Amino acid sequence: MLDNKFLNNFYFYWWRNLDKPILIIILLLFTLGLLFSLLSTSLVASDRLNTNNYFFFLKHCIFILLGISTMFFFSILEKNKLFILSYLFFLIFLICLILVPFIGTEVKGSKRWLDVFFLPRFQPIEILKPFIIVIIATSLSFENKSYQYIKYIVSFLLILPIITLLAAQPDIGQTILIFLTWLSLIFISGINLYLFFIFFSFIFFSVMSLVIFIPKFEYILVRISSFLNPTSGNNYQSEKASEAIISGGFFGKGIGEGVLKNKVPEAHTDYIVSVISEEFGAVMIFFILLMFLIFLYKTFKKISYLKNEKIKFILFGCSIIIFFQFLVHLGVNIRILPTTGMTLPFLSYGGSSIIGSSILAGIILNFTKKNIS
Repeated sequence: MLDNKFLNNFYFYWWRNLDKPILIIILLLFTLGLLFSLLSTSLVASDRLNTNNYFFFLKHCIFILLGISTMFFFSILEKNKLFILSYLFFLIFLICLILVPFIGTEVKGSKRWLDVFFLPRFQPIEILKPFIIVIIATSLSFENKSYQYIKYIVSFLLILPIITLLAAQPDIGQTILIFLTWLSLIFISGINLYLFFIFFSFIFFSVMSLVIFIPKFEYILVRISSFLNPTSGNNYQSEKASEAIISGGFFGKGIGEGVLKNKVPEAHTDYIVSVISEEFGAVMIFFILLMFLIFLYKTFKKISYLKNEKIKFILFGCSIIIFFQFLVHLGVNIRILPTTGMTLPFLSYGGSSIIGSSILAGIILNFTKKNIS
């Protein structure tokens, strides 16, 4: 039996102070992800793998159970222990990301995964993202006014090797996501706007020069040109996804009536929004959007009451990277953005994505508790 004192402490110092609306939204998104995984992967498992119809669904259940356990672990940690653990995990998974070009597993022309020893195949950047935000927040919360601009340079130097490694994989979606999150944190940190736009312009033109003149990054131009030219023949997946959304209409075709999951190989990951829209209609997408907006609002509301700059930056970064990822995934599905291979947080199938989103959620739940100042 559990000790009564432990249970009392658990209640008074964790459950009672927890922001329950945020927790409910996260659990609801996980539950919807399970439902959509069941609907979008049962035929894939039986037709392509000649195995149990519920193979992917059962794996998704395991991922979500691991994810929820991870989320609760990070939400319970004491603040200082969370910081120390974040710095340690940042180093570990940064090393994993560095190892990807050498011993990584290549899938469909991209080398983004590691498959080592007893660990199943995982994508290091998905686990690394929450700890990148903690590291950036730590550098931006440096308060020595004599070196106030040094912190911006330090924060950029921290993400530079990460975005370079991501661009080389190639993984343009995660590269843009990390860079946009860093820019957002820089923007709210109180930087001079003229300096911000000068620095942004410098980075933008530097990146464009790399894309244009270095053959290694030619794939970015191919992605953009195929997006701008629908007749190029390189848009099969995005075309089928947009057709599925249109055919679903407002209320959808009905459960199990969608055909996208049989036409697009990664529909249960990269195009889950299209699968949902085809069977449940645009009304379900609006509902999911509403959930993410409420999630963002509740987190931002907590930020407005905080005094600790570091925690403010962490909360803002964790919530905004989730929302940016949702917007990129949605933009790809409705063809206003080029294909990026970006998953939908909490809902898409994939162990790395679920664990990464769960860590972000756990940190948010930890720092939105009532006793955090």
